[in-house]
Amino acid sequence: MSTAISSSRPMEDWKSELTLPAKDLRYKTTDVTATKGVEFEEFGLTRELLKGIFEKGWEHPSPVQEASIAIALSGQDILARAKNGTGKTGAYCIPCIEKMDPAKEYIQAMIIVPTRELALQTSQICVELSKHLKIKIMVTTGGTDLRDDILRLNGVVHLVVATPGRILDLMEKGVANVTHCKMLVLDEADKLLSQDFQGVLDRLVQFLPKDRQIMLYSATFPRTVATFMGKHMKEPYEINLMEELTLLGITQFYAYVQEKQKVHCLNTLFRKLQINQSIIFCNSTQRVELLAKKITENRVFHEFRQGHCRNLVCSDLLTRGIDIQAVNVVINFDFPRNSETYLHRIGRSGRFGHLGIAINLITFEDRYNLRRIEKELKTHIDPIPKEVDPKLYVAEHQLDHSEFECGKDSDDGLNNGEDQPQQPRASSIHPSVHSYQIYSSNVPVQFRLLRGCFI
Repeated sequence: MSTAISSSRPMEDWKSELTLPAKDLRYKTTDVTATKGVEFEEFGLTRELLKGIFEKGWEHPSPVQEASIAIALSGQDILARAKNGTGKTGAYCIPCIEKMDPAKEYIQAMIIVPTRELALQTSQICVELSKHLKIKIMVTTGGTDLRDDILRLNGVVHLVVATPGRILDLMEKGVANVTHCKMLVLDEADKLLSQDFQGVLDRLVQFLPKDRQIMLYSATFPRTVATFMGKHMKEPYEINLMEELTLLGITQFYAYVQEKQKVHCLNTLFRKLQINQSIIFCNSTQRVELLAKKITENRVFHEFRQGHCRNLVCSDLLTRGIDIQAVNVVINFDFPRNSETYLHRIGRSGRFGHLGIAINLITFEDRYNLRRIEKELKTHIDPIPKEVDPKLYVAEHQLDHSEFECGKDSDDGLNNGEDQPQQPRASSIHPSVHSYQIYSSNVPVQFRLLRGCFI
């Protein structure tokens, strides 16, 4: 364990020496601000970990962090239900790192997530938080060279972030020794315990010691979670911060369109909205390919996170946990089939209490599904107005009043549910273009496809 906080200098002295990121000036909702006032320093964390927390720009714990960090540090099992984008990753990464002993050269904790993209993101957060500690973190997912993982596991690894299929394979091969791993975290637990991974987690837990600690984090908990909890967890401490299912900072709209007019409607939205970054969801990979025209795999996710690619078209691969705080617009090009998928999709905007909008392109066949999801989530999805107030989804210091002129183009393809939309304009796709281009403010905007599968 690293040296705990002990210095004759006041706390403010060492904090003033840190290299902090620019302060986030965006408005935050009570999803992340409604706390009891507990500070990170009050959890008894090591100074090295506190440095990593503050240098990451985390000033105060969010409600889920405030509720679960101390419990996690005590070693008790946890069942935490909180909205997407409210700080769940920090809620389990911080105690996992705090409880690490770098002197013990074996795997001490595992974080299991459903997708490789989420695994990469989570491992990066762990690396950033532990930058002042001598902790070795490894990420392993399907689709990568197994030999590389075997070589790394022959060295020192303290924390493993993994997709379930790959880490189970390494355990069964005798490569990943988890006999001393006393912490197991399941992020997006509802997905991990669904039929997609049926039985995998049960087999994985059998490799862990009896005195393990299991922590489950998710926005939704189906019946399968209760079954897993009864088999493997010991009187878990339950945290429920879900009085409302949808994030408070997300305003939801629908536009009533015909199927053949969706692309034109999308064009209109990009001309009229002040988009920082957006994610457009389709119901299948085939639909994504039709929209994007060509598959672009290389560096897509990196470019999107860095702001080089403004719009990402994908299927539901990206609904799970991916945190890109620059996203302020989510568009359901295809309306989702169930409320759980809808909840995870729109949660890609409005991350960590910020503002965002979700726009749903609704056809005649979607109308009953729309009302059903509204009822199940106890939320309101309103017809899209001619003018979408930028204050609903654009930070005040980013408002661009000169470009936002919604409503001046009557042939916009948008409709509030009364009349059928206008006929779409011809799209300008050249045979040599490798990705679909739509223009916004005279800047070419590329739609790119992020492909992948659950491992």
